Amino acid sequence: MTVPAEERDERLHGPLVGVRVIEMGQLLAGPFTGSRLADFGAEVIKVETPEKGDPMREWGHHRYEGKCLWWPVLARNKKSVTANLRDERGQDLVRKLVAQSDVLIENFKPGTLEKWGLGPDELHAINPGLVIARISGFGQTGPYSDRPGFASVGEAMGGLRHINGYPDQPPPRTGISLGDTLTGMFAAQGVVMALYWRDGAGNGKGQVVDASIMESCFAMMESSLPEYDKLGVVREPSGTGLANVSPSNIFPTKDGKWVVIAANIDPMFRRLCQAMDQPELADNPRYVDHKARGENAAELDGRIAEWTKTMTAGELDAQLDKHGVVVGPIYSIADIMNDPQYQARDMIRRYQDETFGELAVPGIVPRLTESAGDVSWLGPQDVGAHNGEIYGGLLGLSETELSELKHDGII
Repeated sequence: MTVPAEERDERLHGPLVGVRVIEMGQLLAGPFTGSRLADFGAEVIKVETPEKGDPMREWGHHRYEGKCLWWPVLARNKKSVTANLRDERGQDLVRKLVAQSDVLIENFKPGTLEKWGLGPDELHAINPGLVIARISGFGQTGPYSDRPGFASVGEAMGGLRHINGYPDQPPPRTGISLGDTLTGMFAAQGVVMALYWRDGAGNGKGQVVDASIMESCFAMMESSLPEYDKLGVVREPSGTGLANVSPSNIFPTKDGKWVVIAANIDPMFRRLCQAMDQPELADNPRYVDHKARGENAAELDGRIAEWTKTMTAGELDAQLDKHGVVVGPIYSIADIMNDPQYQARDMIRRYQDETFGELAVPGIVPRLTESAGDVSWLGPQDVGAHNGEIYGGLLGLSETELSELKHDGII
């Protein structure tokens, strides 16, 4: 850990306190990686373009008094400095930061850091223990490495889009940038593993964490690869359920809502039949085991749907929960905000902020019993808000030097 105990920001909490991270990413995948580390106490110094900053400051359609509501979720617990990375003086600021840091995160097109003289060889010459997380569409090597890549393409070429949706419709995407956030989580895991190795068996040596959006999506494809390799089976989209798995689907209710019921293992299906007051269904040869239920899924799901339509979503949830059946209503964000489980687990954090007033933000995931992370602040609203603290305090630049750099558009 780079940051001495006496120099640590007392507002940061968690197992990564003392770890200093330079975040040079923008938009989503790189900053999401930094967010995972910042949530657990790392000092994340975000390097932004002078004046404009990260485009994520302006993303999202909805504003509160002109301010983007996505930004505080992504930038919380981070500090903002600016540097023109196309200028030698801006690059030199990064080199000086790297000399006093543990981790650097970037998600530029492969080769960009090298073009700026900030590639791994150059950075490791400055700090041999540096962990460099490099996030890209297709990885740092291979025939596609030079191609730009966003989450949508990574999801498509990683296989997720093909299995999503319905067989007779174009493959849809989820309503979030799933490929970016998946890659951010894998990259954060890689950073923590690399730090653990560096401080143990690695004898102080840093390394590169190469995280690809396409590969991160591919990693979620379960048994699709061996199924194709050995049997020639191509997993196809299956709508609201899973092929040959029943009952595990969404079911309608009397009040027009949808509820997920997952009772596809034998004991659970028997409990469902009891909850339906139709215990004989569990011994019906067409539904007696997993294979039989899968072969007759449409028929079985139809019978269950006829029953679920006789109750409201709340009544159905209570009835099935009483019988120990896996069940859950499909929640909107409004439902989530009012759910007692989310509230009891502190997943709806209310933070008092000078810009937004009281603002609800997502809680910390996962929960740690002995070294929990925390939300200490909602991120800097001003681009370069911490130039003085970091460049002046940490790097020791004078007021005159800072003024010159600002005048020249370097910070």
